[in-house]
Amino acid sequence: MNWDQVSGNWKQMKGKVQEKWGDLTDDDFDRIAGVRDQLIGRVQERYGLEKEAAEKQVKEWEKSIH
Repeated sequence: MNWDQVSGNWKQMKGKVQEKWGDLTDDDFDRIAGVRDQLIGRVQERYGLEKEAAEKQVKEWEKSIH
């Protein structure tokens, strides 16, 4: 699944994102709105990660939803 599909199905994908990153809030999900860079930024902020670590987590998650 590519990111365009994730973005287009964001309402359905929120549950899978919540399973992976349970500390994200409903407000975070509204702000992310299916935008990959927003997800990376929120994961980075909520979990206190370096940008590269957050990008790696998102990339691994993307592979897991195929």
